[in-house]
Amino acid sequence: MLNEFKEFIARGNVMDLAVGVIIGAAFSKIVDSVVNDLVMPIVGAITGGGFDFSNYFLPLSANVTAPTLAAARQQGAVFAYGNFITVLINFLILAWIIFLLIKIVNRLRKSIEKEKPPAPAAPPPQDILLLAEIRDLLKQRA
Repeated sequence: MLNEFKEFIARGNVMDLAVGVIIGAAFSKIVDSVVNDLVMPIVGAITGGGFDFSNYFLPLSANVTAPTLAAARQQGAVFAYGNFITVLINFLILAWIIFLLIKIVNRLRKSIEKEKPPAPAAPPPQDILLLAEIRDLLKQRA
């Protein structure tokens, strides 16, 4: 069983997946920073007041009176829709970037395929050559 596990881990697909997960986690931090540090302040400035979506919530209890989400969560249940909006914007930016990366990779693949010379045609099988020879001989007799 240990040998099977070693074989499974040593396969290229598993290693590629592991690298993808690690890069994805690091990329997620970059996107979080882009959203929180660049996009949200601009959105706040455009909509007025320079607000931060992460502190938008609806209290679900009369005990919640805090102005920030972190403090409100300590007081009771809250409906944190602002945090959801921030996460949604994160997702949309990440999806857009992945779309653009895939689009670029597909263009590169197409350009590489265009640059490659066409593969030479494989010679026809022997039986086809023999049949063609017989056909030609029969045409000569007629």
